[in-house]
Amino acid sequence: MKTLLTTAFLCISLALSAQTRSVSGTYIYYADPSMSIKEAKAAAIENAKVQALAKEFGTLIVQNTVSQEQLKNGREVSNFIQLNSSEVKGEWIEDTKAPEAVITATTADDIMVIEATVHGKARPISNDAIDFETMALRNGTEKRFAGTDFKDGDDLYLYFKSPADGFVAVYLIDEKQTAYCLLPYANDTNGQQPVEHGKEYVFFSPEHVYDVPRDVIDQMYMTCDDENVEYNQLYVIYSPNAYTKAVDADKQQSDDRLLPRQLQAKDFSRWLGKLGARDKKMSRKIIRLAVRKK
Repeated sequence: MKTLLTTAFLCISLALSAQTRSVSGTYIYYADPSMSIKEAKAAAIENAKVQALAKEFGTLIVQNTVSQEQLKNGREVSNFIQLNSSEVKGEWIEDTKAPEAVITATTADDIMVIEATVHGKARPISNDAIDFETMALRNGTEKRFAGTDFKDGDDLYLYFKSPADGFVAVYLIDEKQTAYCLLPYANDTNGQQPVEHGKEYVFFSPEHVYDVPRDVIDQMYMTCDDENVEYNQLYVIYSPNAYTKAVDADKQQSDDRLLPRQLQAKDFSRWLGKLGARDKKMSRKIIRLAVRKK
């Protein structure tokens, strides 16, 4: 029996390693003059990751995908790539090195030229993954309040709809690389959030109660500790198959704020990578949120 268990574990490990690939890329980004340095560097890093995924796994056939290759100062650069993470056939799992973004020049029109370099682990997106609809909502629970640009103190809600019965989890990763579990709710001891096919859900709203008592629902609002802007990543994870959220720590108090349960982003990435390798129907969407001071 011991040999069988060891063999099974080895097979699982090999399957996980076969799915995961090391990827890297460099991207030259020309920032809009209205962007701050922080915003421009974040955009450059995001484009570098998308380009690395596209190079390794290829892209889906999307009519509005545009890529321009041109020479600037004797160097070939890619500019204004309109790919996004839903149009490439791979997904970023974790950084293996901290991303770098360096301002290499400023044009006569005050356009920052930023070179971003990324290294990480990624995996191909399964053709069996089931698509779903989701969006972040700002200060309102209807779809017309959809948005990704928040201000300090704004309420956060999440709209969700899937084509099949299943389970959903939501995590937020901040700039300090802490992953906060927003759903299932902190006091929901089941560790799972079931959803019904075709049903529209609005999470984090006490006016929208699903399968849990009203007092279990956590209401969310965004905060910005930076003097200008902070960037967060909202992960929405869905599968028709049952799964349980990652192991996390009790929520902690920060000043007068009660924080959700949490774990390190690297531990969250490992959990998500293993979950995706074992469940080909699992899909996820990443919503990038900017939070600004008022």
